[in-house]
Amino acid sequence: MQVMQVRERGVWPAVAVVAVGGAIGASARYGASLIWPTAPAAFPTATLLVNVVGCAVMGVFMVILTEMRTPHRLLRPFFGTGVLGGFTTFSTYAVDIERLVERGHARTGLAYLGLTLLSALVAVWSASWATRRVVAWSRP
Repeated sequence: MQVMQVRERGVWPAVAVVAVGGAIGASARYGASLIWPTAPAAFPTATLLVNVVGCAVMGVFMVILTEMRTPHRLLRPFFGTGVLGGFTTFSTYAVDIERLVERGHARTGLAYLGLTLLSALVAVWSASWATRRVVAWSRP
């Protein structure tokens, strides 16, 4: 019983930083939706940009964490899971596709589906690749 209590207490700092980071990321995403509002039947450009930028930042972040330094144990849950998890919005992406299809814009929905997946993968790959090059170049 005592071992279980220690484990539970050990998880609360991570839960707390994920919650704080998620609030920050979701607020940033909400701000982006206010800056770039999307009409109901229009192509969801803001959501696409948020997801692509979030994936690129994740690529940079993971290279820095895994190849440059030993981070604090709460940094990855705070920034990776919390901030970037709250900022990127693949649930909104799915709802956007559903709305486009329901409003008779199935081709646009399909294009959005493919473009988001491809762009997100290219963003994380290219950001990781570029960051690795910068890290390798900056090492003595």
